[in-house]
Amino acid sequence: MSQLRKHLKFTWRNKWRYFRASQKLAFLGKNVHIDKSVEFMRFPHNISIGDDVVIKEGARICSCNQSAMIKIGNRTTIGYHNFIFSSENIEIGADCLIAPFVYIVDSNHSAARDLLINQQPNVTAPIQIGNGVWIASNVTILKGVTIGDGAVIAANSVVNKDVPPFEIWAGTPAKKISTRE
Repeated sequence: MSQLRKHLKFTWRNKWRYFRASQKLAFLGKNVHIDKSVEFMRFPHNISIGDDVVIKEGARICSCNQSAMIKIGNRTTIGYHNFIFSSENIEIGADCLIAPFVYIVDSNHSAARDLLINQQPNVTAPIQIGNGVWIASNVTILKGVTIGDGAVIAANSVVNKDVPPFEIWAGTPAKKISTRE
């Protein structure tokens, strides 16, 4: 058992937040710890959360339209003030550690000259994060990215292309710097 989970306390407030989320989400597993100020936004019935997940204070998890899906695997930790915004599909595997202030978004706007920016179409591509991935603080993961099992993304990185399993990536844009041994 991790240090975090060993010291979690399920107060009546946590139980109340769990109950309220269970009424809105597509699926909410057992022993999910939902901290204060967590928001499941727009279409929460498209959000599935596995067993023993920890969602820290200030996280925003948003299914942005009626067909956008979000799935978070068992025993994953979503850090303080994370933003997970799906316009198509975001899947986060089991046993992942996602540090504070991570931004995961599967869309962006076009930027053609002949249209105002606020009239540009949304361009989407799914994000897939494997099992046992560690994403450090202040990371941005952009549309269409697949991060393989066991990968590590260093703090302050911007991930705009696929990361193979068990590789360590860092930078803006993120590049391979090492392999887990």
